[in-house]
Amino acid sequence: MVLDMSNNHPSSRTKDFFASPALSLTLAGVFRDAGTPAATRSPEVEEGDEESIGGGVRDEMLEISSENTGPGRSDEDGDADAVQDDDDADDDDKHKKKKRKKYHRHTAEQIREMEALFKESPHPDEKQRQQLSKQLGLAPRQVKFWFQNRRTQIKAIQERHENSLLKSEIDKLREENRAMRDTIKKASCPNCGFATSSRDTTITTTEEQQLRIENAKLKAEVEKLRSTIGKCPPGTVSPSSSCSAGNDQENRNSSDYYTGIFGLEKTRILEIVNQAMEEVTKMAIAGEPLWIRSVETGREILNYDEYVRVFAIDNPSNGRVRRSIEASRETGVVFVELPRLVQAFMDVNQWKEMFPGMISKGTTVDVICSGEGVNRNGAVQLMFVELQMLTPMVPTREVYFIRYCKQLSAERWAIVDVSIDKVEQNTDAPKCKKRPSGCIIEDKTNGHCKVIWVEHLECQKSTVHTLFRSIVNSGLAFGAKHWMATLQLQCERLVFFMATNVPTKDSLGVATLAGRKSILKLAQRMTWSFCRSLGASSFHTWTKISTKGGDDIRVASRKNLNDPAEPQGVILCAVSSVSLSVSPHILFDFLRDETRRNEWDIMSTGGPAQSIANLAKGQDRGNAVTLQATKSKENSMWILQDSCINAFESMVVFAPVDITGMQSVMTGCDSSNIAILPSGFSILPDGLETRPLVFTSKPEEKTMEGGSLLTIALQILAKSSPTAKLTMESVETVTTLISCTLQNIKTSLQCEEC
Repeated sequence: MVLDMSNNHPSSRTKDFFASPALSLTLAGVFRDAGTPAATRSPEVEEGDEESIGGGVRDEMLEISSENTGPGRSDEDGDADAVQDDDDADDDDKHKKKKRKKYHRHTAEQIREMEALFKESPHPDEKQRQQLSKQLGLAPRQVKFWFQNRRTQIKAIQERHENSLLKSEIDKLREENRAMRDTIKKASCPNCGFATSSRDTTITTTEEQQLRIENAKLKAEVEKLRSTIGKCPPGTVSPSSSCSAGNDQENRNSSDYYTGIFGLEKTRILEIVNQAMEEVTKMAIAGEPLWIRSVETGREILNYDEYVRVFAIDNPSNGRVRRSIEASRETGVVFVELPRLVQAFMDVNQWKEMFPGMISKGTTVDVICSGEGVNRNGAVQLMFVELQMLTPMVPTREVYFIRYCKQLSAERWAIVDVSIDKVEQNTDAPKCKKRPSGCIIEDKTNGHCKVIWVEHLECQKSTVHTLFRSIVNSGLAFGAKHWMATLQLQCERLVFFMATNVPTKDSLGVATLAGRKSILKLAQRMTWSFCRSLGASSFHTWTKISTKGGDDIRVASRKNLNDPAEPQGVILCAVSSVSLSVSPHILFDFLRDETRRNEWDIMSTGGPAQSIANLAKGQDRGNAVTLQATKSKENSMWILQDSCINAFESMVVFAPVDITGMQSVMTGCDSSNIAILPSGFSILPDGLETRPLVFTSKPEEKTMEGGSLLTIALQILAKSSPTAKLTMESVETVTTLISCTLQNIKTSLQCEEC
């Protein structure tokens, strides 16, 4: 990979969509006139500015204009020409032709040679230009300007492609917005403003609500695209979005929206969230008999009979389909300041980044009340979230809920979530709702916060794979412990990222603070990409593959056309989950240890991997980013690895990286242009916690750990062209890799599947 560090302008936010010069040249040919001869497409331009967009093209247009018009003349000359006869005019035309500036045009052979070098090196050095100029009989200055103009043309083509993508997405939003407004107009009489009939109103409002939610999803997709190409920072509201609060001319008022869609006044919504606030506050501080601690597992269990009595719940099932109730509570301390934590909960983008392994989709559908001050005290907003586990074997949960933020005292805040039945009835999503849930945040000294998390879900029962049935049905998968452990890990990671006085032992192999931050950013992006790639979200379509060894492997493919964060082409992802009779901690330490990597990684045929850099990102020694050098059958390669562990789960994510590009990242250069394709492991407890076998004071004998649920995900670039078709050979290759890796892990740890 060739990195050009000479033209990185600090204020530029445009990212190259085409990492490959060859692919850029191919697309460039599409935009040029097919009928123009190759020898006449690149006139020699004596001056050019590579940094200006379309500079080379602009100079070429000026040359053509000068040829057509000839040298400028005064008005007196023009008047004299008007009275001359035809012979004089012909003589004058011949005289003007002689005065025309002669422009040198490259021959087809010269262009072909320069195109060939451009594919290999878009930025040739002085030595290469000198050699090429002698070979082609051109001046070095001519070669230099040809390459400048060629690069400028490629940039112009890329920007036009980016703009066309954005325009198509915005057009879709406008169509949805227009359809929604037409539906609203049809729902009421144009003369009096009242609904035409109750039946028509019900139908129309349901359609409108569907359009609002779909419009919000489209808005989230556009923001994701805009942030990817660097045209607009994440969180910026699209001017065409119908979900922006405050645009009274284009959109309905939020209170009118809720009155029309859900049949609820704004005052009724505020009454519901205030009742939920009181319930969460009581559940956070209550002890027995509402919460009873389990003797076997040590976890707190909700006494549901006491809950119904205390909060006067009337017939909670209401004759509907049988549902499962999941209730849990967890208390912990996080390393983050209170205002920043509150902001992270109310900003949907920050919220998704805080929980990448649990949230696959999330958006703010509408803002009912924007709140007061910087911390948005009293804010109320409708949100949508798709919850996932890091495996395609567990279906996702889609939840619509109202989020309420309120300051309880000078040092205490509450974030409360509660679903409204009207929302649930008007959506086609799987029936999963939030009973009053949330967290109480108390400000402590030295940038610490105490958080009490209460999670209370009511879900329609669905089929879950036998491997994950215990951990899902027990409420651990989406419970308070999982949320709290992830929050603590992410806050600790942020503290280590922002630290300026990093001990040498926590930053081995990297000399500068800028290099450390650049590597940590790249590792975080790699882990986020890994979490998005192996869940059961609707982003993916999984196909079950049967192998000779009986492994249950799911595969999915996707095409990357223009995302610079991943290699371009057809990407194939294969995932498999197994249950192993080994504790999660032992399995995690084995997989993250670079000295034992060659025991399971079949791509590493040499000796143990050598550690080039080791950067701590948490107090636990398992939370670290490492850069390893390994030897394969053909050559050596570098591997970037991000290992994470908390009280609930652990992950080991890795990806091969370009050595030249990684060396520049280690010096502090921007890592956003590094294409990376992660693979890795997700490790969970199997949920079969039991009592200790013996009573003893020795800690090693008192462990209650059971087995492990190991999920392995491998991604490969099956085809370098996005238009290519996936072949069975590629599928067989990746499934064989997974089967062999799992067998190597079992052999090394001397364990078998449960």
